[in-house]
Amino acid sequence: MALKIAIGGDHAGYTYKKMLKEVLAELGHEVQDFGPGSEASVDYPDHVHPLAKAVVNKEADMGILICGSGNGVAITANKYQEIRAALCWLPELAKLAREHNDANILCIPARFVSEEVAKEMVRIFLKTDFEGGRHQNRVDKIAAC
Repeated sequence: MALKIAIGGDHAGYTYKKMLKEVLAELGHEVQDFGPGSEASVDYPDHVHPLAKAVVNKEADMGILICGSGNGVAITANKYQEIRAALCWLPELAKLAREHNDANILCIPARFVSEEVAKEMVRIFLKTDFEGGRHQNRVDKIAAC
């Protein structure tokens, strides 16, 4: 099933973003790029906030954020109650983030994972369903405000 994927990050994630856009296109997904447009230094929140809003407003089915450590983009995206952004560095974590946490944004630390691992995490994240059941009760308790 083709999905609408929002992708963005910062300058440290730019190269991975370009590469992952190609992977997403090959998989048949529609991609909306929230920047940046080059490796020039940027402030990641300027790209994360519009991407997170697109996921919240259902203009995108899921999001992918990439920065050097993955932390900045994850922290920013998780400011939105409806967002469950998961920082992952192994394919198994991407799978569990979907299965157990119903994560809707995958955050990738470009400086700490290979391109192949990033590709595999994206493939797994997008094809893995949320298990629901006992996990739904936990997910329901995340949004505290």
